[in-house]
Amino acid sequence: MEYIGLSLSVSTFRLVFLVFMVRQSHGDMSYSIPEEMKRGSVIGNIAKDLGLDARRFSSRKARLDMDGSRQGYCDINVNTGELIVAETIDREELCGPKVSCSLKYELVLEKPLELHRINVQVQDINDNSPTFSNTQINLEIRESAVRGTRFLLSEAHDADIGHNAVQKYSLEKNDYFVLGVHTNPDGGKYGELVVEKELDREQQQEVTLFLTAVD
Repeated sequence: MEYIGLSLSVSTFRLVFLVFMVRQSHGDMSYSIPEEMKRGSVIGNIAKDLGLDARRFSSRKARLDMDGSRQGYCDINVNTGELIVAETIDREELCGPKVSCSLKYELVLEKPLELHRINVQVQDINDNSPTFSNTQINLEIRESAVRGTRFLLSEAHDADIGHNAVQKYSLEKNDYFVLGVHTNPDGGKYGELVVEKELDREQQQEVTLFLTAVD
C-alpha cells in the first residue's frame, strides 16, 4: 500500500510541476535593430512591453541568458528595464550572408521564477562597398567576333545583402561594347560584355574600359 501511495504522490507532483512551468514561461518578445548601433543604445523597454514593474527588476535579479555560445551583444538595465546594446554588432561577422540574423535570449526573473523569450532581429545596413576580386579584367577577343557575342565578366562581391548588395553595373560609354546585367538564382547580379560593333584590329588593337559595380 505504501509503495502504491508513493508512486501516486510522485506522479501528481510531476504533473503539477510541469503545469507550473508552462504557466510561468511566456511568449516571445521581438525587437528589430540596425547593425552597428553604438554601445549603450536602447533597443526597447522590456519592463514596459511586458507590463512589469521596472523598479522590481533589481530585487528579482533580472538577467539575460543567451542561446548558444555567442557573445552577449545585448544586456538589460535592471534599474530601468531597458534592453540595451552591450557590444556593437557587425551583422556580416555575426551571420554572414544569411537573410535572417537574430539573437535569442531568455529573460530570467527570480522570486518568483519567471521566464520570457527575447528575440532581437539584426537588420543589414549599407556599410560595405562592392569589390572585384581583381582590379583589372583582361579579355582577348578575336576581331572576327560578330555583333551580339557575349563575354562573362567577374562578379563583384558585396558583404551586404538584399537591397544593400550589388544592384547594378555600369560600363564606360564606348563604340564597341554594351553591358548586359543578369541575376543569379541566388539573387546576385553579374555582367556580360556584349559586342555591339565589330572590331578592327588594324584600326585599334586595344580597348580600355571602366566597369563599375553599384550597391
